[in-house]
Amino acid sequence: MKWVTPNDDGAMEVNKPMRTAWRCGWVGLALVAGCIKSVPADGNKVRAADYYPLAVGNSWTYDVNMLGEQRSMTVKIDSVANGFYRDSTGAELVADAFGVRDQKRYLLREPIEVGTTWTNVVSVSSVERYQITSAGLPCESPAGKFEDCVVVESRNRASDTKTLVNDMTFARGVGMVRVAMVLENNGQIVPQTTLVLTSHTATGPALIKAP
Repeated sequence: MKWVTPNDDGAMEVNKPMRTAWRCGWVGLALVAGCIKSVPADGNKVRAADYYPLAVGNSWTYDVNMLGEQRSMTVKIDSVANGFYRDSTGAELVADAFGVRDQKRYLLREPIEVGTTWTNVVSVSSVERYQITSAGLPCESPAGKFEDCVVVESRNRASDTKTLVNDMTFARGVGMVRVAMVLENNGQIVPQTTLVLTSHTATGPALIKAP
């Protein structure tokens, strides 16, 4: 899935392959914040790939609200090329030894614990700073209740007064459950985009509690 970035005016601008697809954010998702390390019941190390299962055929359907415009969107992994999984929005993703990334940025990096930080330089004028703010706690959406989730915050400073803030929630064995993007402008919070997972066909080591 590809990403939206602020233009010179601080407004949302979508990469060309994404003009009809991936807009970040979810509404109506209940999250429990916390500061603990995510460790599975069997004691094995949790990998970033556990929170974004990549396989041809996996799909995710979201309710999307972008600047007040609502619609449904389905993202499906269609193929594998040059070591990357390619989805229906044109994005290319891979899980490597460090985390899960696309062609420009890591979406999630190890270790999967609160306080882990990393930086993505996506262009000469765009630097994204990431931090895991919650790990190993439940989250939910219309798609269900998930017992092991990770929340990542990214910040991209657009100007001296404007910063684009993106909160992404990943559920183990499921993938992205929620994304909420806002623009901080002179101390004001301006909602931009939200997505909420409504259904999925992803396969992975899910820890899912029935509703």
